[in-house]
Amino acid sequence: MGDLEDAIRGWAPEPVTTTGTTTAWAVAAASGLFDLDPVAGEGEDLPPMWHWFGFLETPRSDELGDDGHVEDGHFLPPMPQRRRMFAGGRLRVARPMRVGETLQRTSSLAAARVKQGRSGEMLLVTVRDEFRAGDGGDVVVTEESDLVYRSQAPGQSRGIGFDTPSTDVPPGSAEAVVLRPDETLLFRVSALTYNSHRIHYDHPYATAAEGYPGLVVHGPLLALMLLEIPRRHRPDRAVTAIDYRLTRPAFAGAALVADHDGLPGTTELAVTAGAAGLPASVTGTITLA
Repeated sequence: MGDLEDAIRGWAPEPVTTTGTTTAWAVAAASGLFDLDPVAGEGEDLPPMWHWFGFLETPRSDELGDDGHVEDGHFLPPMPQRRRMFAGGRLRVARPMRVGETLQRTSSLAAARVKQGRSGEMLLVTVRDEFRAGDGGDVVVTEESDLVYRSQAPGQSRGIGFDTPSTDVPPGSAEAVVLRPDETLLFRVSALTYNSHRIHYDHPYATAAEGYPGLVVHGPLLALMLLEIPRRHRPDRAVTAIDYRLTRPAFAGAALVADHDGLPGTTELAVTAGAAGLPASVTGTITLA
């Protein structure tokens, strides 16, 4: 049995239920990340996955570890020298959330699997969130988030090569969404999501302690870029599902392009970072009603 399997043996956190809302202020602030005026107001439909700007964890500073994350979060695995990476997820929408709507969220551990990766042993954790209207009403949105954890001492090499961030803009269709995340934009994303992971704003830490070539673009921001395509270009079509997977990190300074292969009922999408020809940073499949 591997070290990670030993570390998580018996780890079975119970489900947790909380309430929350995504305010009109949060929507306006998040819209600014894309150089947009507020995309929705009080009582209007919230774009899919924009609840990431509303349902926030609020740990105290003395609860944070050296990487900026909480040291002992409810769904954080009990493993040594833990390093975390957002790996993707799935979203199912029965009906849109609404701006300012109070919802009940029940979070549970859906899976915890030890796998062997290119850089060694890693743990894939899936957390499932069910959002219900009112006090235990019908489920309106279901989300699963995949997180990868590995043990890595500060300064230890990841054993993985990364591409140098490129400002070249890959070619795209007329409906492509382009974003150029710099240090300021990453800081704003961290602030709006209350994400204190140092890989997004602390360059010396990201490079020396975690082995990245620069500041890391937030995985959820890449997923939101995919969803900007139907939101901007098919506003009459409702997103009922999206499945997405982060395949490689993107870094501050790289030009990001989200594009698609057409927008019928089910569509393949991808975000490419830097020059044409590089593998995508995130790929996804979206379903429209």
